[in-house]
Amino acid sequence: MRDAVIVEAVRTPVGKGKPNGSLAHVHPVQLLAHTLRTLVERSGVDPVLIDDVIGGTVDQVGEQAMNTTRYAVLAAGFPETVPATTVDRQCGSSQQAVHFAAQGVISGAYDLVIACGVESMSRVPMWSNVPAGKDPFGPGVAERYPEGLVPQGISAELIAAKWSLTRARMDEFAVSSHHKAAAAWQAGLFDAEVAPLDGVARDESVRPDSTPEILAGLKPAYYDPGFGERFPQIEWNVTAGNASPVNDGASAVLITSSETAARLGLRPLARLHSFAVTGSDPLLMLTGVIPATEKVLHKAGLSLADIDLFEVNEAFASVVLAWQQETGADLTRVNVHGGAIALGHPLGASGTRLTTTLVHAMRSRGARFGLQTMCEAGGLANAMILEGV
Repeated sequence: MRDAVIVEAVRTPVGKGKPNGSLAHVHPVQLLAHTLRTLVERSGVDPVLIDDVIGGTVDQVGEQAMNTTRYAVLAAGFPETVPATTVDRQCGSSQQAVHFAAQGVISGAYDLVIACGVESMSRVPMWSNVPAGKDPFGPGVAERYPEGLVPQGISAELIAAKWSLTRARMDEFAVSSHHKAAAAWQAGLFDAEVAPLDGVARDESVRPDSTPEILAGLKPAYYDPGFGERFPQIEWNVTAGNASPVNDGASAVLITSSETAARLGLRPLARLHSFAVTGSDPLLMLTGVIPATEKVLHKAGLSLADIDLFEVNEAFASVVLAWQQETGADLTRVNVHGGAIALGHPLGASGTRLTTTLVHAMRSRGARFGLQTMCEAGGLANAMILEGV
């Protein structure tokens, strides 16, 4: 059987959202084009050999409309013959792109394919693809959920309440994310994965001096009396400090088979071992990482103890901590170079950003297996397992 391996993985530094972000001036097509160009330069492949480019973007409107990935391919200088498509599985869009790309290689549909993602939250804010007064859900969803669904921040609060996660615990986790990210930068552990852009060489949201005392002074980010009346169990512990920020960035990985890699003289970094995707309660929305982890481990024939490193997207501290309570995973193996609370969460780019970070972390630590999972709006989650080679 054919396999699928990652032979190169790069990302931009993750910029803060406007007004102070250093990448806010960069068009999203240019952000993604930069990673695509760097990817082929570092790998040494001739882009004419690329069978497809599959990109993830969440808010596909305005400057991120009209199949952003295709125009990034052209802006990167690839031959016009290289095709591209843009997919949407919300925050897991570019992780889904990895799944599709790897599955295409394993099936024989592709020999060489790029999975990637981009989001400029400065230039295309969240929900800008839903005009005011428009309903993206339709009457069938309203009939099935008559009390209505909720924003992700409220879901994060419901998760914190259900798993009895205190404000102090979530703030402690957030501080740890910043400290791990700062230590990784200090040790040069991101150097191999980051492609500096326009003078920006480091992730801008990392706060090395963050402390629990500082975070304790932040107000709840999603306090709403109406939701408080509907959900009296909410204690309003989610803040800007224990949630991911607004960011700009892009990332990309180059995927092929071991056979093609050998033929082209490419060095595999990791094998794409197993994949899973699952749906979950769209009210809690962000808990799908729990069944997705169980599902992908079952598919792989592995146990939690077999996994050396985990990347669990830190959309909110409550998501990762609830996942940890349910799975029993060792937090010292989770997001070892920091997560989205510190590094940032540029939506459509985050899936392949996590993959890029995981691949390089596995390489530097000699890890055998790594597991990546992401929660996604609507009650969805992706999970996959990488194997070191």
